[in-house]
Amino acid sequence: MLLDAYGRPVRASALTEEAARPGLTGVRQAWTQGVAAGLTPEQLAGLLQSAADGEMGDYLALAEEMEERDPHYAGVLGVRKRVVSGVAPTVAAASDSAADHRIAEAVRAHVAEHDAWPDLVEDLLDALGKGFAVVEIDWARDARAWTPRGFLRRDPRWFRYDRETGRTLRLIDGADPDGLALAPFKFIVHEPKLKSGLPLRGGLARLVAFSWICKAYTVKDWVAFIEAYGLPLRLGRYGPEATPDDVRVLLGAVANIGTDAAAVLPKSMEIEFQEVADGAGADVFAALARWVDEQVSKAVLGQTMTADNGSSMAQARVHNDVRLDIAQSDARALTSTLMRDLVKPFVDLNFGVQAAYPHLSLIVPEPDDIAAMVDGVAKLAPLGVRFSASELRAKLGLRDPGDDEADVIGGMAAPAPQPAPQPAPQPGTARLAAPVATAMAQPEGADIYAGLDAVEAAAALDWERQLAPMVGPVLKLAEEAGDFETFRARLPELLAEMEIGPLVDGLVAALFIARETGNRAENPDAA
Repeated sequence: MLLDAYGRPVRASALTEEAARPGLTGVRQAWTQGVAAGLTPEQLAGLLQSAADGEMGDYLALAEEMEERDPHYAGVLGVRKRVVSGVAPTVAAASDSAADHRIAEAVRAHVAEHDAWPDLVEDLLDALGKGFAVVEIDWARDARAWTPRGFLRRDPRWFRYDRETGRTLRLIDGADPDGLALAPFKFIVHEPKLKSGLPLRGGLARLVAFSWICKAYTVKDWVAFIEAYGLPLRLGRYGPEATPDDVRVLLGAVANIGTDAAAVLPKSMEIEFQEVADGAGADVFAALARWVDEQVSKAVLGQTMTADNGSSMAQARVHNDVRLDIAQSDARALTSTLMRDLVKPFVDLNFGVQAAYPHLSLIVPEPDDIAAMVDGVAKLAPLGVRFSASELRAKLGLRDPGDDEADVIGGMAAPAPQPAPQPAPQPGTARLAAPVATAMAQPEGADIYAGLDAVEAAAALDWERQLAPMVGPVLKLAEEAGDFETFRARLPELLAEMEIGPLVDGLVAALFIARETGNRAENPDAA
C-alpha cells in the first residue's frame, strides 16, 4: 500500500478526479467580494485578529487586493517571485545505478520539463504574500505511467487550518464544518517559513498591511490637497452696474474655465487668477508615501537600493547580495515542498517506494561582477596567468568574431621591436683583453687600481655561461628526483657530467690580470 509523506494511504482511483473543484454555489466559489474599499485602521485590526483566530477569508481577500491596488507592493513581490520562477530546475539521480538514472530521467521529462512548470512555481510562490499556497495535481494515467497532466491553482480562501494545532491545512466543504483532510498525492502545499510561528501568521501581506493602509490614506489626502491647492484660485469681478443675470454668467464662466479653458464675459467684468500657497505641504505626503514604499521594499526584498530611488550602482550591488540570500532561501524551501508533494508521489506511483529519490534543485546563481572580473584579467594576464578567451566572451555575453570580419575591436598588440643581437660573450682571457689593455695602459702617475673596475665588470658578465655546465645537471636532477633522499643519493653521479673548464678559464684569467696589476702597483719601473 502506498503512503504519502504523512503516512496516509493513497487511493489511486481518486487521483484522476478533481478534489477541490469550484462551483456556482456552495462554499467554494470562484467569485469573491472585496474588503479593501473603505477599509479603516480599526477594521484592518479586526480583520487581522480574525485571521489570527483562524477565520482567514477576509484576510486572504485583502492580501489579493493589496497586490491589485498598490503598484509598489505588486512590483517588489513580483520581483521576488520571478527571481526563483526564472531558474531552470535540475534533477540529479539518487545514485550511479542504471535504475536510479532511469527514474531521474523520468522525473526530468515529466516534471521538471513540464510545460506548466513556470506557472506552477509562480502559483506556489503566492505563499510569500499569503502564508501558504495550494496547487492540485491533475493526474493522468495510461497503460504505462502516471503523469501530471497539469497543475491547478486553488484559491487559498477554500482552505482553513485545523482548530487543534493550527498547522494542518484542510479543504473547506459544506459536508464538514471543520473541513476535509487533503487527499494524499493530490495537492502541493507550500508554506514558506518566513517567520517562526503558525503558517497563517507568516505571510508578507500581514506584515505589509499596516504600511499599505497608511499609504492608501496618504495618497487619498495627497489627491485632495492637489485638488484644493494645485490650481490657481479664480476670482470673478463685476461692477455695481451688473445685473443678477450678469452675475450668473460670471459665476458660470468662473466655474467652467478650469475645464473649458475659455469663457465669454461682458466688457465690464473680468476674471483674475490668483496664486495660492506654494504647495510646500505636498512634500509631506510625498515623503510619507516614499518612506512607506521603502519599508515595504525592506519587508519583501530585504533591501531598498534596487527598488527605490537614490541608490548608486555600488550600493545596489552590495544590497543585491542580501536579496540573493533571500531568493536562495525561497528556492530551498520550494525545493523541499516539490520533493515532498510532487517528486515523491510521481516516483512512488510509477516505480514504487524507493530508499532514495532523485533530487530536484532550484539553484539561484550568484550574479557575476563583470567589472571585477575584467579588472582581474587585465591585471593578471601581464603576469603570465592564462585565461580562456571563449569563456570570458561567454561571461560577457559576446560571441567569437568571425575570421572574415573586418570591423573588430581588440586583439593582441603588435610586438615591440627587439634590440639588435649582441655578439656572444667570449670565454676566458679573450673576453678580458680590452679591459686588461686599458688597465695596463694607464699613464704614469694614474691610479692603477681604477683599471680593475673594468676588469671586474667584464668578468661578471660571463658568470652565467661559466656556471651553466655545473648548475644545469643539478637542476635537472632536482626535477627528476621524487624526494630529497633520492636527490642527495644521486649527487655524486653529477661530478662526471659537470664541465668546469669555462669557470676555471675565467678565474685563471681574472687572477692573472689582478696579480699583474698588483705587481705594477708595487714596482712601476718594471712595467
